[in-house]
Parts: sequence; C-alpha cells; structure tokens
Amino acid sequence: MAVSADLAKLLDREYEDKTLDEIVKAPVEALAGVSAEDAELLKKAFHIKTVGDLGRNKFFRAATALVDLTDSKK
Repeated sequence: MAVSADLAKLLDREYEDKTLDEIVKAPVEALAGVSAEDAELLKKAFHIKTVGDLGRNKFFRAATALVDLTDSKK
C-alpha cells in the first residue's frame, strides 16, 4: 500500500521533493528550524550528523517514549 505525506512543513525547501531515504541521510539542518549552528551542537554533543542519526538517538527516543506515555495517560 502506498503512503503519501506532505512533509513541507517539516523540511527546508530544498529537501521537500526528496525521498524518505534521502531525507533520512540528509544533514539535520534539512529539518525546518534547525540551523547550521544547531547541527554543529548536536554533532558535538551526541555525534548526530543526519536526520536518521537524530531519529535513532537513544536519548531522543527515550524522551519521546516518556512523553508519549505521559500523554497517553490523559
């Protein structure tokens, strides 16, 4: 089953027409609102270079899981 999603609000304009595989391999500054300076801080603190690295980071995943669990209680 094909799935489509409008990712324009999540990405910088130059990445809007990329495939999901390309987006996951893109630098984190491909995400709307993430600057080159933010990306450098993520790289220094967590060794995150790509959107995929960010999404797979154990600390960000743990925080997301905790928030989701808290929100599901409401």
